[in-house]
Amino acid sequence: MSNASSLNPKRYQPNINRFLALCGRNYFLILRWLPDGVQQGETWQVEGEHGCLFIRLLENTRYTQLIEISRHVGQNDYIDSPKITVRVYHDAKLAEVLTSRQIYQLSPVYDYPNIRMHHRDEKYRVNAFLEELLRIDNYTSAVCLAES
Repeated sequence: MSNASSLNPKRYQPNINRFLALCGRNYFLILRWLPDGVQQGETWQVEGEHGCLFIRLLENTRYTQLIEISRHVGQNDYIDSPKITVRVYHDAKLAEVLTSRQIYQLSPVYDYPNIRMHHRDEKYRVNAFLEELLRIDNYTSAVCLAES
């Protein structure tokens, strides 16, 4: 192995097929409880066997919606409640995390190591977290629109 190749390790290449499959699964999980005709600014809750999600529609266009999803984890000084912003692409049938509580704009790939200690595949991991967050049960037991 040459000295030059050891100084320049192989650059991380994201697996686009795996990422798009994940975004497709997230889209169909969201679609189960996304009400028809919901208006911008409306909020609602989705209750399941393993918790409750709080959703707010931030933006509503012909082909996309921007939603904020949060889940309260109770009173805890050490753990923040998860809160993410998701763009739902109805034309492509995909849902992608745009921001999370700590990250205001996700890059496709991060150099590693980096000052914020993001993983190289942080974007994939945050979208995988969304998939786990959306699996509050095997079915939606209640969708409650809140009064605006």
